Formats: sequence, structure tokens, C-alpha cells
Amino acid sequence: MISGALNDVPWYDQEIAHPNPHPGLPGSGADELGPFAHYADHRASGHSVEGLRMKQNADQRRGLAVHFTLLVAALLSAAPAHAQDPLLAGAAKVDITDYEAGPANDPMFARALVLKHGETTLVLVAVDAVAIGEIGPIKNDYLPTVRSRLEKELHIPPNNLLVNASHCHGLVCRDVADRTIQAITQASKNLVPVTVGVGSGHEDRISENRRLKLKSGREADVRHAYALPPDEEVAEVGPIDPQIGLIRFNGEDGRTVAVLYNFACHPIMGVPGAANTADITGFSSRVIEDNLNEGKDGPGPIALFLQGCGGDINPVDYKAVDHPRHAEPLGNTLGLSTLKGLRTIEAKPDPRLTVLSETLTLPRADQEERIAAQEAELRQLLQSLKGTSLNLKTFLPLAVKYNLAEEFPSYASHRYLHDATLGRSDFAKLDEENRRNLQAYLQNILTMEKLTRVQTNLALLRKHQASLIASGKRTIDVEVMAVRIGEAVLVTFPGELTVRIGLGIKKTSPHPRTFVAGYTNGYIYYAPTAEQLKNVGGAQEDSDCILAPEWQALFEAKVADMLKRL
Repeated sequence: MISGALNDVPWYDQEIAHPNPHPGLPGSGADELGPFAHYADHRASGHSVEGLRMKQNADQRRGLAVHFTLLVAALLSAAPAHAQDPLLAGAAKVDITDYEAGPANDPMFARALVLKHGETTLVLVAVDAVAIGEIGPIKNDYLPTVRSRLEKELHIPPNNLLVNASHCHGLVCRDVADRTIQAITQASKNLVPVTVGVGSGHEDRISENRRLKLKSGREADVRHAYALPPDEEVAEVGPIDPQIGLIRFNGEDGRTVAVLYNFACHPIMGVPGAANTADITGFSSRVIEDNLNEGKDGPGPIALFLQGCGGDINPVDYKAVDHPRHAEPLGNTLGLSTLKGLRTIEAKPDPRLTVLSETLTLPRADQEERIAAQEAELRQLLQSLKGTSLNLKTFLPLAVKYNLAEEFPSYASHRYLHDATLGRSDFAKLDEENRRNLQAYLQNILTMEKLTRVQTNLALLRKHQASLIASGKRTIDVEVMAVRIGEAVLVTFPGELTVRIGLGIKKTSPHPRTFVAGYTNGYIYYAPTAEQLKNVGGAQEDSDCILAPEWQALFEAKVADMLKRL
């Protein structure tokens, strides 16, 4: 590095101004006269001044050549020393189950992965919880607390922390922030050189799109909060994303240190008896860790699940009533499919690690008009309820009879035929009356189901409208991350992205291995497409949302820009 007055000297003249270690060349500093000593020597020996100048010029040219060679060599070796260093990775997990909340079917964990290359450190945390703040047991001070302590205790920049919630509905302990720090600290102590493998698995048997396209043009969704629409009203369903995004980290001994796997599905199947559970992805992580460990001594591999764009993706058989609903078989299936994908991945040295974290300002929705429309629909449905002489006790047996024997429901056929020969139609008139009452009662049931759906989603709209007014702001700032790990790139968002958002980002990304994780670094409720937001009030995803439709284009433009910079 050249300092002082020499900064003004052109690089190609700087070797003249510096002491030269090569004797006999200009700038050798052989005596106080420097290069002029040669001139004095030659003059004393009878050489002409012109000859001395020619010799000096030749000497300078040779000096320039030598110094140019040295400069090129220096530039080639000037890359940071850590550029060829291996990527370091360490992983750990800590139990965060709230055992005071009631029986626990299986434990919940905070799993941490620390990646380091040179001056860059990235911390990824996968938490078995419903969200990072806003709803559920993890409060809004969790993320700033963890970030502040990481910066203070481990000197890790706050924006280099990525925390993803699996979105299971299990209950975690009150000191979850302390235990998260414990997992990260342990992971940082476990750092070892690793190779990196990137790939994908496939699983299409455990999930389904929960949004139902109705023949009316509207959409409904599959929830326990209200009934399904009648089968004859359903026209089609939406897509799923069967890809399991995979990043594998192997130590120098070939053993797996950690696995990141990214998949889109609500892990809300539960277990029989409604005990506390990490649900589908808790079971899948256990299957992955148990199988990769293979009973070897020492710390086993850690499988971190990163929830994808599962906003409108349910587990299959979510509303089953003819057999117990159990998350474990679905989780086992996801775990085995992940292991199958991992077997196709070859880990190799790839120390690339880049972290981008930026704030994006998004517009909030004003739902005043939609709330008014929903309230009007609520009144219309209430007014459509009609009186009928039936109650549940009389309706059920009549419904069975009239669906079992449509022509002769009230008695055996011979009685109908006997009355007909005598010119009587008493049973026929009874059947006509019963069918009118059955239809009226059934219509009331269907109306009450619609009322439940409208009222439930109307409550969500009112909640978010009140929040909008209380905030005094028409926008909300969210954190978007984009990271490169070897050949893989991962983008994040704090909301419940619906599956079409993720599929679109993957399709347009310039990187073949692009994964998308919602539910990360905060929680801002659902983030459906602009098209889905035309259905506000009809389904949870478009009602439990604080964003205006323009959010999608802004987010996708931000993601496209960040992906270009990775």
C-alpha cells in the first residue's frame, strides 16, 4: 500500500521513487545519490553524458518490467485469504416445549444452524411454533431480544439472523428466547468445515390446496371453523407445491452436520387426544435425524424445517371424521421423501455465503367497504331463514327414510298401491308435506353454515380494520431476506404466502435452485395473491390479511432485484 506524497505518483513511476531491492537498477538506493550515483560513476570513467542517459533509460525499462511482473503477481494474490477457506457450519437444538400447558405428545424444538465464511456469518433458526410474534405464545419482543443478545454476546449482526416458524400450533415455553440463544450459542461452538449439497425431493401425498373454486365464481376454504360448501357447488381446486428444497452440510468425515428442508404445508393435523405436538414437521425432522445419525457416537445431524408458501395448503384428510386424525403418518412420509431426495445429492466444497436483508414498505388494505358488504350479506342470510314444523329429532329420521326409499318412503309399497285402488292418496299427500318441510329445514341448515362462514371472516376483517385505524398508517414495513448458500438461494417473507406466490418466484428466478420461506422474521398474517384478494370475506386467506392487492407486485419486484444481486 502506497501512502503519503507517493499517492500522487503514477503507478508506473512509483518504482523509481521507492527503494529498489535489485542492485544496479534505478532506485537501488545504493548511496545517498540514489540513481544518480551511476551517472557520477560513468562520468568519472570517461563515458559520455548521452551514453549514460541511454544506459539509464535501458536500466529503467528493465526495472519497470520487473516491477510490473511483481505487481501482477501481487494483484493475483491480493484476493482475501479466506476466499479459498471452507464454509464452516455448526448445528444444535434445544427443547422449547411448554410442559406446564398440559400433556405433550412429542417435543418442540428450536433448531439452530450457524454458517460462517470469512467475515460473513448467517444464523438460521427453525422454531416449532405458530409464528414469530403477533399470534401464539411467542411474543413480539422475541426477535429483537434474540438479535440484541446475538450482537452483544456473539458479535453477529442483527440482520444476519433468519428465524422461521414451522406454523405448527404447539405451545412453547415462556423462556423460548433464552433457549433459542442457547441453541445458537451451542451451534456456534460446533463449527466445523463442511461441504455443501443442494437438490430437491418430491412429495405430493400429504398436502392439498384448501381453497375451493365455486361454480358461482367465488372461493371458499377448508377449515374447522366452518362447514364445507355443498359438493355440487364446488368446481375446482388449486395447486400444491410438491417440491422439497434441500441443502445438505457434510463434515470432512462425510457425516451430515445439518439438513435444511423447505416444504409448503400447514402442519395442523394434530394428534388423537389433542395433546401438544410439533405436528407433521416435528415428526419428519425426527425421522430425518434418526436415519442420518445411524446410531453413531457424537452429536447427531440436525434437520431444520423451513416452512414454505403454505398459506393455502392443508394436510390431506384435514376434516376427516371417520378415522382419527394423526400427524405422525404424514410426517413420516415427508421425512422419508426428504431422505430419498438427500440420497441424490452430492456434497462438494462451495463456500459461497451471501446475506441480504432489506426493508420493504407495503400498502395496507382499507376494508371499510368490504365490511359493509359482508354485513349486508349477513343480514340477507338471516332474513332468508324460514319457519318449519321440523326439529332435529324429527328431521333426521325423515331425511333417512326419504333418501332411502324415494317412491314409497312412509310405508311399504303395497299400502300405497292398496290406497290407490280405493281412490285414496293420504300417503302421497303426507310425503308431499314432509318433503316441503325437509327441504325448508335443509335450506336453513345450509344458510346457517353460510352464516357461520360470513360471520367468522367478518370478525377477521373488523379486527384488521381496527388495527389499521389504531396504527394511523396506510403502510407496513416488512423484512425481506435473500441468502445464497452454495448453489441454493432462499428468499423470505414474514407472512403466510399462498402457494402461487412461491411457484411464481421459483419459475421466474434466474437461479435454478430457488427456495421460498414464509413465516420468517415476524408475522403479518396471510399474504394471498392479488387475484385471491378479490374474494375478500369468502375465505380465511383473503379475510385474515392486512395487505392491499398491490403488495404482490411490490414484493415480487423486490425479490427479483435481490435475486439478481446474489
